[in-house]
Amino acid sequence: MHRKDVDPEGSPSARFGILVRRMRDERGWTQDELGERAGCSGTHISAVETGRRPPTLRFARGLDKAMGTGDLFERHSKAVRHTTLIEGFPACVAHERRAAEIRLFEIGIIPGLLQTPAYARAIAEGDVRRGNITPEQADDRVAFLARRQAAVQRPNPPTMIVVLDESCIRRPVGGEKVMREQLDHVATFATLPNTMLQVAPYIMGELRPFNLPITLLTLPDRNVVAYAESQAQGHLEREAGLVMATLADYHQLQAESLSQADSVAMINQLRKGTP
Repeated sequence: MHRKDVDPEGSPSARFGILVRRMRDERGWTQDELGERAGCSGTHISAVETGRRPPTLRFARGLDKAMGTGDLFERHSKAVRHTTLIEGFPACVAHERRAAEIRLFEIGIIPGLLQTPAYARAIAEGDVRRGNITPEQADDRVAFLARRQAAVQRPNPPTMIVVLDESCIRRPVGGEKVMREQLDHVATFATLPNTMLQVAPYIMGELRPFNLPITLLTLPDRNVVAYAESQAQGHLEREAGLVMATLADYHQLQAESLSQADSVAMINQLRKGTP
């Protein structure tokens, strides 16, 4: 039986799933057998083992009872629940690592894959000051982003098509030096052979089709998945009809946005301090 490989660096949920699989294998149980003992289905066990479903506290306690592991799984589940990665995002990152094409639309901040270390650090430290995350979680977030960026800077990198709402390049983050360095990085990104960059200007108004950040990933088999997130939750959409509708809206967004040349010109004006 083919077993899906799970990257332990992918997310805390992935690490939890690897632990469940290892402990289950040591006992010689199938997923259905563990599910029966833990009060859930074998399908649920599979989703947790592959990192597709984060463990609840109740589920973790059920595992501890079924396997006689004290509070082992309960303790590990707390690490998953305390992570700064919102629900749905780890699954998106897993697809991102192997995507042939990545399409992004972002509002308000530069998207993670284009962030400089200083810009990413400033965003994370802002969350620390607001009390949303701990300093340790901020460190984890910045390190995780660095791994994401490294994963797409591979030999034969994916095509990357990025549309930035104008607010992304006008919103100051981290002070003048950090912001200037970030704009330099975005302008350099636009010169790469595998990239395309556009700015969706404010004057687009109601013609802008998205009010939330959107990610579209074309996988090696040419299937496309879409990811969108709100403040507290992300959702990975695989249903072809819905994904194709989102892709059509993305094409409309590109048609209404500035050309790459005009987009870079706007960024260069901001780099020079010209309003």
